[in-house]
Parts: sequence; structure tokens; C-alpha cells
Amino acid sequence: MHQRPTPPTDSAPTTGRRRMARKALLAASALGVVTALMAPVRAGAAPAPAAPTAATPLAANGQLSVCGRQLCNASGQAVALNGMSTHGTQWYAQCVTDGSLDALAQDWRSDVLRVSTYVQEGGYETDPAGFTARAQKFVDAAHARGMYAVIDWHMLSPGDPNANLANAKTFFTAMAKKYKNHPGVLYEIANEPSGVSWSAIKSYAEQIIPVIRAEDPDAVVLVGTRAWSSFGVSEGSNESEVVNNPVNASNIMYTFHFYAASHREEYLNTLDRASDRLPVFVTEFGTQNYAGEGANDFAMSQRYLDLMKRKKISWTNWNYSDDHRSGAVFKTGTCNGSTWAGTGVLKEAGVWIRDRIRQ
Repeated sequence: MHQRPTPPTDSAPTTGRRRMARKALLAASALGVVTALMAPVRAGAAPAPAAPTAATPLAANGQLSVCGRQLCNASGQAVALNGMSTHGTQWYAQCVTDGSLDALAQDWRSDVLRVSTYVQEGGYETDPAGFTARAQKFVDAAHARGMYAVIDWHMLSPGDPNANLANAKTFFTAMAKKYKNHPGVLYEIANEPSGVSWSAIKSYAEQIIPVIRAEDPDAVVLVGTRAWSSFGVSEGSNESEVVNNPVNASNIMYTFHFYAASHREEYLNTLDRASDRLPVFVTEFGTQNYAGEGANDFAMSQRYLDLMKRKKISWTNWNYSDDHRSGAVFKTGTCNGSTWAGTGVLKEAGVWIRDRIRQ
């Protein structure tokens, strides 16, 4: 599916719901906002005041969970997060700054930041402690601005996530220990598996999820699907292999990635069918071809976004950087400057996706 060239089902049990409510209150209190939804009303008492309209996504929604096929907030209401993914933090850490994240949260009105920690290609395996600390820095920065954070274990090559199983256990143990009392994280445990069977991906997930749950029992876990997270379509299969053999865990969602200029009706129809049967989070997409390059196909992209809006499917767009490719939202050189807000610093795709997030 998306191969980047190297650049220059069940709701939580009752005890889990209690922990979720507690974590939601902690987050709201930390941000100076406690939503009316979390305040009980006694019979005959005046209703609690409404939450301020300026409440951030994190303060307004609290701990997320999977209810049925939907991502739901602390009060059980279906929500859809819209936001951006970083590029690889070994290459584009300079694009994730206080200024750029202020723009993402306030000017773009983003709900979520996906923090992409590559495993290979000069990433995590070269400095595990350093890249763990970098990921935590960016997650903390997203939280400070009231955004959720997707902690993305960006395995890409090799395509079998089991090749990085030991490193994944170390990374997710560290991340889950740090964020076990914070409602603002989702864990994406395998970015784009490829060249490997669904049963092998499922086995990996069933080894990693308990590692996370041992520290953070409440957070949503996002599971990559076969063939570059296409539910197998890019390797001649479809969503039925997941529907018929789901991961043995609750409070999880399955990921789907698409690039609109390359991935046409078959992919769109797969997303539609799969989301009728499974909880789905689109953690990566672009308006260009599968390499994040070339002309934008906004018409096809809008068809995907219309489907995701109708079905309340969350998404993050690739990518929040100034890479030279058309899929990077900022004009080349922007990350060396200090201006982030508005459309003047954006490429065509950046203008388009910013407008969709603001909507």
C-alpha cells in the first residue's frame, strides 16, 4: 500500500468503566474543565452547568472506549476524532514544535495528533531510550493543548510485526506505564503489516495487547490489518479474514489506510463494508498516490471523508511536515521558520485538509 521512500468489539467491563470515569475527571480537572456529563444530578436538584464552549476535545470527551463498532467518549456518545499524523520523528522532529502544535490545536482545531515513531530507517532501534523520550515529549505536548495522541509504532519494513516483537514490548511497556492514568492516549501497535498472514498479525496483537493492558487497562488499542492496513485488499484479500477471526481482546479497533489517487472503488467499498462489522480507525490517509506523491485527487478523497463522517470513523491525515512530497501539508522550509497558522505556509493538500478538520 503506502511505501514511503526514505526522505532527504466489546465495551469495557463495569470496573473498567469506573476507571474510565475517574480518568476522565482527572483529565478535565487538569485542564480546568469538568464536563456536565460527568456530574451526577440529584433528584430535584438544578442541572449541572454546561461545559464551557471552549472546552478542548480531551476535556470535553475524557476517556475513550469502543462501544459496539464506534469510538465513544466517557458518557458513551459516539465521537469521531479528526487530526494529523507526524512524519517520522527521526527526520522531522523540527516540525513538531510549540508553535506548530499551537497552530494544529487552535487554528486547525484538530482533535488528535498521531505521533509516528519509526522502528527501522534510523528510528527507534538506533536509540530506544531517545526515541521513547521523544515520543513522550510529543504526546505530552498534544495533551497540553487538549488533543488526544495516537502512539504509533511505525513498523513498515520488515512487514511482519513479529520481527520487532521484543522492541515493541519494551516500547509499549514504557509508554503504558507513563500514560496509565491519562485518558488522552490510543496505542497503535503495528502501522502497516505487509507480506504476512492475518493469523501472524493477530498473534502479534494478542501478545502486545496484554503488555499494554497490564499497565493501562482502559485505553483503546488500534490493530493494524494485512497488506499495509488495507484489510488485505492490497494483497488480494478482504475484511472477511478479520471478521471471521478477530483479535481476542476487547476495547480495540482495526486500522485502515488509503491514498485516494491510488486506492479507488475497491478500497472505498472495503472500508464501507468493514465498518459495518468492525470498529475501524483510519490512522493514515492521503489525497495523493500510495507514496504520498503526485497530484491530489480531492474528489475521491471527499468521497472517503463523506463516508467516514456519515459513519463516525475517526481519521488522521499523513502528514504534518514540510517534506518535499505533495502529501506533506507545509511548504518546504516552513519547519525552519516560525509561522505555522493560516494557509500561506501550506501546500494545496494542506489547505484542503485544514479546511476539513476545521469543519
